[in-house]
Amino acid sequence: MDAAAVTRFDTVGLWAARVVATLGALACVWAAVLTGAMLVHGHPAYLVLLVGSFVTCAVVAVRAWLTRTVRRRRFKVGRGILLVVGIGLLSGVVWLVPSSAVEPALLAMDSDTAVTVSETPTEIVFTPTGTISTTGVFFQPGARVDARAYAALLKPLAEAGHLVVIPKQPLGIAFLATGAFAADRDAFAPVTQWIVGGHSLGGTVAALDAAAHDTDTSEPVAALLLYASYPAGDSSDLAAQVLSVSGSLDGLATPDSIRASRADLPADTTFVEIAGGVHAFFGDYGPQAGDGQPTISHDDARSQIVAATLAFVTAVSASGVAR
Repeated sequence: MDAAAVTRFDTVGLWAARVVATLGALACVWAAVLTGAMLVHGHPAYLVLLVGSFVTCAVVAVRAWLTRTVRRRRFKVGRGILLVVGIGLLSGVVWLVPSSAVEPALLAMDSDTAVTVSETPTEIVFTPTGTISTTGVFFQPGARVDARAYAALLKPLAEAGHLVVIPKQPLGIAFLATGAFAADRDAFAPVTQWIVGGHSLGGTVAALDAAAHDTDTSEPVAALLLYASYPAGDSSDLAAQVLSVSGSLDGLATPDSIRASRADLPADTTFVEIAGGVHAFFGDYGPQAGDGQPTISHDDARSQIVAATLAFVTAVSASGVAR
């Protein structure tokens, strides 16, 4: 191709490909380092996305840097769009880096004489070693939060005899796991009724599951458990019992938001506020951007959350299918 036909856009395009692809490959490595053990313990979708993005960026970068002569390129607009899309995808890869579980959640992932803990690429299951209650708990994690982060909060339910399932969401987004409960609810004996719950965005998806299976004759949703969360729309006609546990200093699911959610929940919903608690206290995954400043210890908040949850689950189980 005649060098005179080369435009400034061709030169800029080549350098843009070099820079963006190189930074993209480095960003994937950085994201992998930050993700750490979650590459193994998280849903495989993020690992696949990370590897695919790195390989693509590495190939493009090598080809771009090996190109010594700027050539006139066709389809300039299409290439520009692909470049913008690529930047957006790489930004998403970095944004999707999950918050990994920390102690005491990691310690709670160990099986013991009371509870057997099993983990697969798509879920974590806490199974009581003794008599298993007919009431099970299916709990959706918050956005981009390690499913293991809820182990210390939910294992006490299994110690009390309730089977607990925590799905691992694709890319850590609850809305990508909306079918998880429907797929799993028939797989666990002797559970005949379920309490669905979740933290933050996970609670919003749990509310959708509660509405979808509220009147099922087979393995119905008996109750809804919300941690620092509220439904996306009107759920006031739910027959299921509802417990909403929130923190008074939550900077994300704020007290005002929780109060506003009362109109979207059944009139007999139980609301428990953890005085001095924040959003990140509903799991063990470290501080969270945008959250409030707690005035109580995480251990104290966790104890209160567990006590409220255990009392609620026990009451639902004792009453049979709550209606």
